[in-house]
Amino acid sequence: MRLQFLGSGDDFGSGGRFNTCFHLERRAHGHVLIDCGASSMVAIRKWGVDPNGISTVLISHLHGDHFGGLPFFLLDAQLISRRTAPLTIAGPPGLKDRLQIVREALFAGSTAIEPKYPFEIRELALHERVEIENLAVTPYLMKHYSGAPSYALRIETEGKVLTYSGDTEWVEELIPAATGADLFICEAYFFDKVMKYHID
Repeated sequence: MRLQFLGSGDDFGSGGRFNTCFHLERRAHGHVLIDCGASSMVAIRKWGVDPNGISTVLISHLHGDHFGGLPFFLLDAQLISRRTAPLTIAGPPGLKDRLQIVREALFAGSTAIEPKYPFEIRELALHERVEIENLAVTPYLMKHYSGAPSYALRIETEGKVLTYSGDTEWVEELIPAATGADLFICEAYFFDKVMKYHID
């Protein structure tokens, strides 16, 4: 598998970076997006990623710089990319309702359009290992206020383990989430000061 950082910036676009979005290419199965921040469709186009090649989108938490690109991704699937392949979006409890609200706020009437492809939203229960599209994901609870649980995601696919912290200040849950992982992506906001809900 191959991991590409499409965006790793904060919600203010500091340093000119796109919002958080990682592209996980897999050899034998559909590709995966890990988080889909508001600017992710721009990053997807910039880096030449085929949206129709993405079978799964995993969301760590419900802040706009981590899931705000989904309304644009779904509208693109319907109107531009003409998606026919199945799509699963998975994330914390509250994802389905919050996504509906945001989609309607940005594109009124868009939630009434029936997708022309199999589409599923799955809400992940804490510590429950779930299999989705030839990967397994286990969520761990982080400390980052977003109006819903904020998760670190432990992802298993193609014989490898990738853990992504999402946004959080230090919590002990990071230890089991990352233990034995082949790659641990851990957020850090500042090097020189401490900020609540983030790691320095």
